[in-house]
Amino acid sequence: MSATLIPREEVRALGNRLRREGRRIAFANGCFDILHVGHVRYLEEARCLGDVLVVGVNSDRAVTALKGEGRPILPAEGRAQLVAALESVDYVVIFDGLTAAEILLDLLPDVHCKGTDYTEETVPEREVVKSFGGEVRIVGDPKNHSTRELLAEISRRAQGE
Repeated sequence: MSATLIPREEVRALGNRLRREGRRIAFANGCFDILHVGHVRYLEEARCLGDVLVVGVNSDRAVTALKGEGRPILPAEGRAQLVAALESVDYVVIFDGLTAAEILLDLLPDVHCKGTDYTEETVPEREVVKSFGGEVRIVGDPKNHSTRELLAEISRRAQGE
């Protein structure tokens, strides 16, 4: 594992320390339920926008609320460890909110990165990020990959066997 998993309650201290060190903080977040190439490309591009990349992973409760019953497939700890193993990621934190607004207010990153399924105008945390002088950036490749589609393909293939 290349990144450090940090408890949610340590995010504010991490942000303060990184800012004191003069580091540019990029933040990205998601469910990351069954890691795929779209996630990797999203996080690699997000990392290019900062000296350090902090990734928020939605809790199991939040994933169920956002994606529906039967999700997540993998528990939060496992999803966080997979994300932490990526070279582009420096810190990973599991958070319980349905949006990343609270964690953004604690971390105060320079840039909040979202995938290409958003526009800068549709990012739910856009106003929060603007409130502390951060910027919102859309990163990653076109949304041609999704966990939902991957699960459907696995199911289709399993039924064909």
